[in-house]
Amino acid sequence: MKFLKILLLCALLSAPLFAQKKSLLSSGPMVGYTEMREAMLWAQTTASAEVFVQYWEQDKPKEKFKTNVFKTRAEDAFTAHLLADKVQPGKTYEYELVVGGKAEKRDYPLTFKTPPLWQYRTDPPQFTFAIGSCNYTNDSLYDRPGKPYGGDYSIFKSIAAKHPDIMIWGGDNIYLREADWNTRTGINYRYTHGRAVPEIQQLLATASNYAIWDDHDFGPNDSDRGFWNKDMTLEAFKNFWANPSYGIHDFKGCATTFEWGDAQFFLLDNRYHRTPDNRSSGERTLLGREQKQWLIDALTTSRATFKIVVMGGQFLNNVAKWETYATYPDEQLELLKAISDEKIRGVVFFSGDRHHTEMSRLERTGTYPLTEFTISPLTSGASTVADKEENFTRVPGTLVMEHNFAVVSFSGTSKEREMKVTVFNKSGGELWNKVLKASELK
Repeated sequence: MKFLKILLLCALLSAPLFAQKKSLLSSGPMVGYTEMREAMLWAQTTASAEVFVQYWEQDKPKEKFKTNVFKTRAEDAFTAHLLADKVQPGKTYEYELVVGGKAEKRDYPLTFKTPPLWQYRTDPPQFTFAIGSCNYTNDSLYDRPGKPYGGDYSIFKSIAAKHPDIMIWGGDNIYLREADWNTRTGINYRYTHGRAVPEIQQLLATASNYAIWDDHDFGPNDSDRGFWNKDMTLEAFKNFWANPSYGIHDFKGCATTFEWGDAQFFLLDNRYHRTPDNRSSGERTLLGREQKQWLIDALTTSRATFKIVVMGGQFLNNVAKWETYATYPDEQLELLKAISDEKIRGVVFFSGDRHHTEMSRLERTGTYPLTEFTISPLTSGASTVADKEENFTRVPGTLVMEHNFAVVSFSGTSKEREMKVTVFNKSGGELWNKVLKASELK
């Protein structure tokens, strides 16, 4: 008996030495923007903790680098932005996230890529980006009564399985509820709740993630510049995403731009500066004067083969309803006219918001037609009426009214570049694809 008591006492004393330390990680890691000489990584903890990332070139595992050490704070929703500034162009890096002194393990490789330095050296590189919009995460305490609006988050595993270099979140990436949008507590809760979905983690950790917002992550449904709390939702957007910028020059918002290969991406903000849809006096604008002029200038200056312009709402749909650009006809015409007048090549539009997917094509006299790919929804309710909408620019056979996403691949030599847009269902099965050749966008 005395021997058993001694054994029990030894077990009790030694238990803390072998007990697993509970993880302080709430969500992440996430790869944010990646440039040739730096990359931004992100994580969120459940309480204040010191966080950093250790990273190394995939073929040089012994030569390790370390980001800044950041102590997460309640006022930032315990989010951390961690700068990897020892990277080189065109490399694949493996990494590990360390939270509170403990390395967080995953059952998939943690990797990120930097864009290659190809200019004046080789043909443009092959690369891919995935895109989707309208991600609703169910939350019974705050959802409307009845059938849940979201669900089946396995689509994020399907996207990750395609191994895109980039993931573009096309707006409505969370859905703020009535209990959320008026307080920092509510806004941070909604982001935290959506970001912690298990199925989303691998995609966050292995692609370079860029985001814009639309009305539901900006504020209430159909919200505009009059929303009183837009600076607080912008603060949360900055905390939970890791874009290269949040607004450009002197205008606020989520707009930004980045390049990869011979494509330049222009991510637009269609909420922060938007006049109310039903306002009948004064200047009507969707983008705001500063953002509109920046976009026209930047498109004119860009030397990219493909100029990918992304916004929450649709650009080309002729139906002036449901917050399409056609509800702001003067500004829509001004932008389209500028693209023609400045002879800007290679413009392709991407959008979300509409809870259906379709390809739109606008013929233009004396120049190439403009093309738009609307990709929606990821997990929110799919449209049941889109097939009745008379969008005369819709390309027959491209309407999708179910959960879906797209992967866009760029390939070919400098003289024969093309981009292929493939739309997949939630399980990763192909629904349709279209190829645009650079020679057709001149």
